[in-house]
Amino acid sequence: MLRYPVFLAVLSLLMTPALAQNASERQPLPVVPPPPPEMAPFDAALEPEVTIRKREGETVEEHRIKGKLYMIKVTPEHGVPYVLIDRQGDGVFTTMDTPGNPALSVPMWVIGTF
Repeated sequence: MLRYPVFLAVLSLLMTPALAQNASERQPLPVVPPPPPEMAPFDAALEPEVTIRKREGETVEEHRIKGKLYMIKVTPEHGVPYVLIDRQGDGVFTTMDTPGNPALSVPMWVIGTF
């Protein structure tokens, strides 16, 4: 029963400085300046498009910007997900090194040519 009055006493001591302020001492907040005029408007084409497909026990996420595929994330049903990135923009995908995951060796041999 003693806790409640002690709590109120401590609370009133903590609130004293806030209640002691006069209205004349308060400073108005500064006006927020408008955004700079050189800011580019929002371009929806720069937002990545993500296509998610499920096939044969794995999930494949294809990330595109302006229709160009730049990243593929493969999440196997049983295993560790891995990410392939087109670093140069030439269509050759390499693995993304992530901390804690060893580098993934993806087979890159030609199966057939036309």
